[in-house]
Formats: sequence, structure tokens, C-alpha cells
Amino acid sequence: MQTDTVSEPKKKSSKKKEPVKNYAKTYNGFKNFGDQQYTGMKVGRSHKWYYDKGEWHETKITPDLWEISYNVIKRRAGHAPEGSGVPVGTEYHWYILAHQDVKKLDANDYTTQMTGIKYKLAFKRAGNEKWNATPKTERKRLVKLLKDFIVQLEKGSVPLQFEYKQKEYSGEAIPTPQVCNEEHCTELGITLNEENLGIIHCTDKGWKMKNVKDQKFVDAIGNQISLWNQQNE
Repeated sequence: MQTDTVSEPKKKSSKKKEPVKNYAKTYNGFKNFGDQQYTGMKVGRSHKWYYDKGEWHETKITPDLWEISYNVIKRRAGHAPEGSGVPVGTEYHWYILAHQDVKKLDANDYTTQMTGIKYKLAFKRAGNEKWNATPKTERKRLVKLLKDFIVQLEKGSVPLQFEYKQKEYSGEAIPTPQVCNEEHCTELGITLNEENLGIIHCTDKGWKMKNVKDQKFVDAIGNQISLWNQQNE
């Protein structure tokens, strides 16, 4: 004799679905940095890129001055979140201030490392024929940037002198303009034992450096800066 089976009603899952994040809204929303309002990627976030085989040309102008040009395609490490970023066709004009440290390996090969900053002078929206700034305005922005750097350099640097893992280190930390307030600077270029290590960042989670993997070493540098700030308040 066949009996009918009654299936129990399925229990509703108590797990709530995560809302789909609107990256375009987040990216294009207004944000504040001090008294400056801006859109785009949030200050503190970072990108990682891979550069294809590029072409670097250089011409010697004076004993210490060279003209350079560099052309290459850069590719994102990973993939951009859907809806994030600017439209395809957007253009930027950056000005780069950087250290380039090289070491000759043999007759044809050199190691090369660049550490520094880039500053946005102008941009052109996708589909537009005009840039958001004239060459004259770009020049004014560049003059202000360079003047700010000169003022900061003339103020001096934060001296660094400490021992780490039985090795003596000495050098300096140079504050980066536009990220300094009356109390302290949050971004500083680090040179130790005559080697440029890049920029150290003061964050809510402590001191960070992109090019230095040893966090305890980074903390040792940051502690020197914090101590100097306390002594000069």
C-alpha cells in the first residue's frame, strides 16, 4: 500500500544577501581632503600596475642635465571593479618628481628604481576636445608645486639616526608639501645610508611604506619621526 509523503516547508535562510556595492557612485561621490573637495579614488587608496616593455629615450643637454621621454602601456594588476573609474578615453597630464636610482650590472644592463610623487596638472574628459586647464593655468599650478617644494626643502628635514638589527642607519625624512599641517606631516620621503627608500605614510593603522617589506624597520623609522615631532612641538 502506497502512502503519501508530506514534505516539510523549506526554512528561509537567515543569512542576508550582501548589498551590491555601487562603485560608480562611490567613485564619483564628493569627498573632502582638508578644505579641498574632490571626486575619484579616495585618498589613501592605491593602485598596482604592470608596465609593458617600454621605450625610454634620453639626450644629454649639460654635464648633469638630460632630456628624457618614456612611452609604454601600463596594465592593472587584477581587474577594476565594475562601474569604477573614469570613462575610456579620459586623459591626464601629470608632472612627476622622483628619484631614479640605477646600478650598472654589465655593459648593457642596469637596475633602475624610481620613487617619488606625481601631481595632476590637468585632465580631459572622455568625448571632450578641451582640457580642464589652459597651458597657462597648468604652468601656474606647476610653479606653485615647485615653490612649495623649495619652501619645504629650505625648512630642512627630519634627521634620522638609529640602530636596527645591529646595523647603524643615518639619513633624513623630507616632508612632502600639501600633506603638512601645523602639527606634523603625514608623508615624508626617506633617505637612509645614502639610499632612497621611498615615502613613509602616517596612517590610522601606523606607519606604512610601499617599498619596504620589513614592518619593524618601518616602525623604527616612524618612531624616529614621531620622537622628532614631539621634541619640536
